[in-house]
Amino acid sequence: MKLSRLFGAALLAATTLALPQAQAQTYKPEYKLSIVVGTTFPWGQGAEIWANLVRERTQGRINIKVYPGTSLVQGDQTREFTAIRQGVIDMAVGSTINWSPQVKQLNLFSLPFLMPDYAAIDALVQGDVGKEMFKYIDKAGVVPLAWGENGYRQLSNSKREIKAPADMKGMKLRVVGSPLYIDTFTALGANPTQMSWADAQPALASGAVDGQENPLSIYTGSKLYTVGQKYLTLWNYVADPLIYVVNRDVWNSWSEKDRDIVRQAALDSAKQQIVIARKGVTPQDPSLLKEIEGHGVTVTSLDAGQHAAFVAATKAVYDKWKKQIGEDLVNMAEKSIANRKK
Repeated sequence: MKLSRLFGAALLAATTLALPQAQAQTYKPEYKLSIVVGTTFPWGQGAEIWANLVRERTQGRINIKVYPGTSLVQGDQTREFTAIRQGVIDMAVGSTINWSPQVKQLNLFSLPFLMPDYAAIDALVQGDVGKEMFKYIDKAGVVPLAWGENGYRQLSNSKREIKAPADMKGMKLRVVGSPLYIDTFTALGANPTQMSWADAQPALASGAVDGQENPLSIYTGSKLYTVGQKYLTLWNYVADPLIYVVNRDVWNSWSEKDRDIVRQAALDSAKQQIVIARKGVTPQDPSLLKEIEGHGVTVTSLDAGQHAAFVAATKAVYDKWKKQIGEDLVNMAEKSIANRKK
């Protein structure tokens, strides 16, 4: 009897000792983190900061490798969200634009001329709208942790200065794979052409397309002034928040302590990433614009009347998509922006 008790106690002790080791074995040796651009861009820097913080704070239990250029889905950024949900990708810092086909509410941020300034972006993502968006993303099967920023998307082209919708007539412009962007640029008289960013750069160089729209960090980082993009219009028509996410099965495989570490690392990284993304492109610090002008680029800023003409030209698109996104959500966003602290 004593012998069996001793054997049982020894077995229990051995099992208890083995538990942490067994749990550790459920962790992958490497977690794949996807981004669309390279690691030199503010977007990519945010991903690397997150990966490094997690590695340090978990003492290497969670080892993250950044995969730029959406290489895990052969460069097709519109497939990224589905790949995260399916487990092909473990983690990502992703664009609200690229994920909007799977989560229609994310189209909110692409409503033309919704967000007039950085205070408006902050009011949305850091407030009630941001919380609602996280619920939609979670419901779609992916765990959201923090908001980053790709920035306001500005318009460049190789043909002429753009100050009015009429200046865009017939211009072939590369846009992302979202029907809202096709609608917006069609309403402005342009000829929108959907293509991945990997395909866009050679198309600009060859003249197959006349122009594109992207944040200034992408414009400068890709040196688009070297491929004929000599006219740049600052119109702040949409901004592109980024979202730090983890595949749900991966998230559930980690201990509660490690989940807390990964979440806090995402929040800390996102704060740093937003500062990097806004460097040189704000009214307080326009240094990046000065650098762009130094490359012989004509930089055009719209006055209030010119801006109003673009808003009027895209109002029908705004109204159409407000219904598709959800009027309650858009109303919440409009109210948050109206009440923002400038």
